[in-house]
Amino acid sequence: MEFTVTNPAEPCSVQQQHHQQQQFPQYQQYQQPWPDCRSWAPVSSPAGSPPGMSGSFPPSCHPHHLSSAPQSRPDNMGPVWPQPSVGSGYPQQAACWSPSQPQCNGVFKPVPDVSGPTQMAPQGISSQPTSPLSSPKSESRYGLDPQILPSVVQVVSEDRVQWEGKVFLSESQSSVPPLSTTACTLEDRGNATARFVRCTTYSFPDEAQSAQQCHLPLAAIFCPLARPENEETVPVCEAGECVKGCRDCGAFMSPAMSWQDCGQRFYCPFCGKLTEVPWQSYQPTNKGQRIDREKKPELSLGSYEILETQKGEAAVLLLAIDVTAVAIQSGQLDFICQQLCSLLQSLDGGEDAEQSSLRVGLMTYDSRIHLYDLSPTLSRPHMMVITDTEQLELPVREGLLVPLKECRHIVESVLQQLPLFDAETQESSGCQDLPVSAALKILQATDCPGKLLIFHSSPLTEPPDKQSSTGFFTSSKPKSIFQVPDSSASLAKACVSQGCSVEVFVFSQQDVGGAWPGHVPFLTGGKLLCYNSLQSEVERARFCGDLLRTVNTDTAYKAQLRVFISKELSVSGCYGSFLADPNSRCVAMAALDWRTALAFEFTHSKSLDEMRGVAIQAVLSYSSSTGERKTRVHTVTLASSQNLLDTFRTSQAETLLTFYCKKMYCSALETPLQCLREELQMEITEALACYRKHCCATSVSPGQLVLPQFLKVLPVYINSLRKSEVLLPGLRSTVHQRLQLRSLTVSMDTRSTATQLYPLILPLSVNAEKFSMSSMDPAVRCSASSLQPDLLYLLFSPLTLLLWVGSTVSPQALTQLFNTTSFSSLVSGEINPPVLDNPLSAGLRNLISTLQSYAAVTLKLKVVKEGDSCEECLQRLLVEDKSPNGGASYADFMFHLHVNSLRRVVG
Repeated sequence: MEFTVTNPAEPCSVQQQHHQQQQFPQYQQYQQPWPDCRSWAPVSSPAGSPPGMSGSFPPSCHPHHLSSAPQSRPDNMGPVWPQPSVGSGYPQQAACWSPSQPQCNGVFKPVPDVSGPTQMAPQGISSQPTSPLSSPKSESRYGLDPQILPSVVQVVSEDRVQWEGKVFLSESQSSVPPLSTTACTLEDRGNATARFVRCTTYSFPDEAQSAQQCHLPLAAIFCPLARPENEETVPVCEAGECVKGCRDCGAFMSPAMSWQDCGQRFYCPFCGKLTEVPWQSYQPTNKGQRIDREKKPELSLGSYEILETQKGEAAVLLLAIDVTAVAIQSGQLDFICQQLCSLLQSLDGGEDAEQSSLRVGLMTYDSRIHLYDLSPTLSRPHMMVITDTEQLELPVREGLLVPLKECRHIVESVLQQLPLFDAETQESSGCQDLPVSAALKILQATDCPGKLLIFHSSPLTEPPDKQSSTGFFTSSKPKSIFQVPDSSASLAKACVSQGCSVEVFVFSQQDVGGAWPGHVPFLTGGKLLCYNSLQSEVERARFCGDLLRTVNTDTAYKAQLRVFISKELSVSGCYGSFLADPNSRCVAMAALDWRTALAFEFTHSKSLDEMRGVAIQAVLSYSSSTGERKTRVHTVTLASSQNLLDTFRTSQAETLLTFYCKKMYCSALETPLQCLREELQMEITEALACYRKHCCATSVSPGQLVLPQFLKVLPVYINSLRKSEVLLPGLRSTVHQRLQLRSLTVSMDTRSTATQLYPLILPLSVNAEKFSMSSMDPAVRCSASSLQPDLLYLLFSPLTLLLWVGSTVSPQALTQLFNTTSFSSLVSGEINPPVLDNPLSAGLRNLISTLQSYAAVTLKLKVVKEGDSCEECLQRLLVEDKSPNGGASYADFMFHLHVNSLRRVVG
């Protein structure tokens, strides 16, 4: 498939455009990596190009239009009309964008085509009023109309039209799956579904040279504990009943194994060796498949779980509370203790057997550690004060962890008395190392994993004796702000070994780069949750939601993820929220949940066998909250091909975005951010140049930017990643905010990553009760030109929730949402949506509740009025426009991609 976007033919030379670039000094940071346009040599139009298509690029700086002339398809399947095809098969595989041909304005509209599948032809665009936000950030310096560039919203909508409510069969060497945002059923037919494994391409190049030439990473995104949606849960089988896997490399049994000698041996694609089947588990084969295949998940399914025979200790819940003068005098300690009492009551009163047997422990701290013996045999709890925090030793071992049903009333009595104590002179050490070290001692003494919740109210400072070696601002050696201090890395490593997940709730407002308390939580599968003040009703509601979410989320402890790959390939990198290990095939984590995703990258060691394809297996060994040891296995088999076109047209933009995001954010620990932005630009430029040179028909004009069908929105994704707050910080971005954003994003799955970097914008109307996540047709593009002043818009990303109110919105809508008729009386800021008895209010609250379920933290709704000074937070989400921190617009980035990719083709 090819579609062509064109310009009117008003002359504008390349030299003139370069002169125009010099008039925008604020653009120099973005412009610097691009080559001088004056050195680019125009290429003559190939024979057979449509009339009006010139050799130079571009002939005009005015708004451009869609060409209705038929183009040649890259797979030589004859001419088709320009259209953005949907689906995951192999029809219509390219998109050609050209700013050089004068034709009619248009958007795509389906029209019948007797020669093949439904095609798209141009139709006029209706004019719509735009918000004052649109000037000048929505405009292109080169006259390109952003509205006719490939749209993420349109791609998502088309995928939903094709797959929503349907079943996608995940079979061996299957095609590209539906997008992560599409609500459909994924059925395991011998291949792990895209719920658990998504690959950057579903056809690997046979040769290493071809893989390097195409500049597309060969990688997989694993989300091993992902929750099924309208699908059967992963089947569980007993360890003694499973057919054993390869005895040489350790890979587990899967449909990727091929049977020989009537079932007496099987071939392992991960090491290339044959394994004899023990007589106890032997079954004959029929047409290459064991006759008991349908009865055993390990033989017929891509995903299954093994319940091991051994059982360890159940996970515990530890509470560590800051009791310094700041915590007591601010009143925060009182509210924290009230919520913990409510939490323990709900856990003890639940019908869940796991929660009823949960063991809990309690400690408080200032500059010392206070441990509590909660033994039910005592008349009242005993408090033990540890003053020697350098050589931390436990005075007792019994009574520190007690089943909740036996000690709840004792814990509640302690919590009720804490806010009544007089504040002592001792202040907190200012960091979380002390309670984490104490919790580790308790867990090691009882040999069990657990979750530690720290509630910290004091200002954050770095320990004085460690500033010279680990402090960011005091270090003489240049280092990245993202680097983990040595002390935090050692502590996190100990937590991983013990299976201790750390969750930190911070209520102080001091931002000091070297004292950021989030390194240990994020490296142990936990989170850092920060609040402005618990005096606010909004922040109190958010804290309560986060506390419940943290405790109730099903968590795997002491986890180890091993990855096996076909013997012709090797694991070259692993990216995610964990401590790096020399063995990139194996990753150890203290804990993970259903949202956690990791990326593994592969490289060729020798040529692939096209008949066998590629096999990838991820094996997660972990302990459940009840102490059961389990092993979850996910296996996928992919095709391999000598044709680079197969690699490009089985790639998916959102999966590539997720991989690049994890890789760049992990590389930010050691690599300068400017180098990472340039690397991203180079990778996509080289990939587009390779596609143009090796996968397209020779009749493509130099005025056309050619994009693979499933990658046509990759430029807007990559541009959004390049100008994200992590890689291109703004003036108002604090060190803490950037550290927090990187840590939260690097562990996100594909769906959350795509939404984080290209937020969802939903217009609200009186029919808002009809909105739901299953129907995103009303979503609009992330551009100021999409916001109309007479409407309201809900903007969502996994870390942000905004409600934008246009200046001319109807009084009826204001009354139904805010119980006011005046726009001027409405105040911007964080609110809890009022509970009003009308469809719009109910629809908004239902929609927010649905969106909250996809977020890793409880989001607070922020109202932003059009024209208010706080609109800057909105502009950061409008990723198709020029961003406040200097990042280029989508249209300008696309222009430079074309210029640079074309230079690599003709150079």
